[in-house]
This record gives sequence, structure tokens and C-alpha cells, in this order.
Amino acid sequence: MKSLYNRLCEDVRFIEGIKACMNCGVCTAICPAAEFYDYDPRVIVNQVMQKDDTVIEGLLKSDTIWYCGQCMSCKTRCPRDNVPGLIISVLRKVSQELGYFTESKKGRQQLVVKRNVGDTILKYGYCVYPRTLKPELHPEQGPAWEWVYNHPHEVYERLNGNFEQEGAGTLRKTSPEVLGELKAIFDETGGTEFFEIIEKYSLEKAQKMGMATSDNNLDAYINHVQSQ
Repeated sequence: MKSLYNRLCEDVRFIEGIKACMNCGVCTAICPAAEFYDYDPRVIVNQVMQKDDTVIEGLLKSDTIWYCGQCMSCKTRCPRDNVPGLIISVLRKVSQELGYFTESKKGRQQLVVKRNVGDTILKYGYCVYPRTLKPELHPEQGPAWEWVYNHPHEVYERLNGNFEQEGAGTLRKTSPEVLGELKAIFDETGGTEFFEIIEKYSLEKAQKMGMATSDNNLDAYINHVQSQ
């Protein structure tokens, strides 16, 4: 069985992201996430460079790797051309592939991202779509959004949108042909398989937590991880 470090090395982003860290801490100084979380890109790079599977596994199961906003500010500042943001991307990918993401609060939210963004792309052709932003799931939007949600055509027509209609314009209906092409892209690039992996490990975790119904409905699990 290959080591976790060698598994990381199979991704070109990891090879490009880690060169010769001298632990100067400039990446942490520029990192927006470090200001708000207990998050230190310098420490993560140092841990990965130890090539210790126990240490790396701890990272893969932690909240830490999900704090990064992928702004890549670290790339613009590192004097040795390291890119902690790319290293984080690969750590996340391996965490998902091995199911380790379900071991942390932030990691478990990957199912929410997959369903709210990934599934929306395949169903509607948009990353974010008004029909999916149900007021009961987004109370932070307040009563104004609830009114917009219930009167979409009236609102978007006034804003020169073309909501759910054929032809050109903002929020236009995506044709079946285009949706088919999107699905084919996901199939060919491994995106579909990757989504299935996230669903598989999330279901297993939900079952262990007693939050999956007999027909494997994960609504209770999703509401739980969104609230954390």
C-alpha cells in the first residue's frame, strides 16, 4: 500500500505547490483565513514535508484543511515559490477519496457543497440557482428573499432577466443538449465518480450517527452538518 505522502505526490498540483519551504511564515502573514481561524499555512506545509503518514492522516481528518479560501495569496508572497493553497487542494482531494473528510465538522459539509452546487450545475446549468435557495434553508436571507423566492418571474422580469425561459438572457433555461454536454464532461473527467464517493462516505457517516432514514434519506444529516 502506497504511503499517503506518495499519494499526494501523484497530483501535479502538489508537485508544483511544494518546493523548498524555509518556514519564514510569510504565507501565514498574508493569509486571510489565518486572521479568522486557528489556521497556519506554514505549519501545514511543515507537517506535510515531514512525510509522516500519521501526521498527514491527522491533517486529512481535521477541520484545518477546510479553512483555506483558495485565494492563493500565499502564491504571490512566498520567496521560494511554494503554494500552500495548492497543497491544501490536494489534501482535500485525498481526504475525500479516502472518506476521511467525514471525520471533521467542516469536512462533513462537503456533502452540502456537492448537493447545493455540484448537483445544481448538472440539473440547471448554474452553480447557484434561485429555485434551490429555499427560504426555510436560508433564514439568514430574511423575509425579502422569501418574497423574491415566491415571486421569481415578477422580480426577474423587472430586472431584464429571462428566468426559466428559452432563448438568451440572465437565468435563461439551459437546453437539454447543454445539460447533456455538462453531464458528459463530468463523466469523462471523473467528476461523476467523485460525487458518488462523497455520497457514499457521507451515507456511511450518517448511518453511524443515526441520521439516515431507512430509505437512506440524509436530510437530518445535512441539516445537522449545516448548523455546525
